[in-house]
Amino acid sequence: MKMLAALNTSAHLKRIIDIAGALAGLLLSAPVMLATVAYIRLSMGSGVLFRQQRAGKDGAIFTLFKFRTMRDGAHLSDAERLTAAGMLLRSLSIDELPQFWNVLRGDMSLVGPRPLLPHYTPHYTAAQRRRLDVKPGITGWAQVHGRNALSWDEKFRLDAWYVDHATNSLDLMVIFQTAVTILTRHGINQPGSASASMFVPCQGGEGR
Repeated sequence: MKMLAALNTSAHLKRIIDIAGALAGLLLSAPVMLATVAYIRLSMGSGVLFRQQRAGKDGAIFTLFKFRTMRDGAHLSDAERLTAAGMLLRSLSIDELPQFWNVLRGDMSLVGPRPLLPHYTPHYTAAQRRRLDVKPGITGWAQVHGRNALSWDEKFRLDAWYVDHATNSLDLMVIFQTAVTILTRHGINQPGSASASMFVPCQGGEGR
């Protein structure tokens, strides 16, 4: 009973941290986001936000928000669609800022495994599926240990470690390390690719 109460208290505190952090993030980044909106409109035209369905806690589907970094063109590769403006936004992780709204809505947490595409879920192994035991995050344990430069097997292993060891103090450490990762621009893309590689079942999921 005491352990259950402690877990509930920890979860309640995590939600408070999420709300406070998301509100602070939206407030502090407001000038950057306004400038980004203008930058995208001038460089890529209308359609500032990118919306995509992702799998959240327990596999629940939600709409993830990002700033757009690619031009239209389904027949083009990611490398051809990724604009110079989009590359800059990704390198500074500015494209992820709209996800503070996902945190406020309760779809995501500040820290957790990155949310992946729903059609990956049926292909997870039992170990990989454990990442769905917690809310996905804007940043996570895998993101501060290599980000998109990691293989999918490594990402899933780090996600599982986070699920087993998640605490509010660990979350605060991840947030601090994320700031360092952004400043050093480490692991933005998979080597030889404009973005993270697609998930291949039995290997391991989409990244950004």
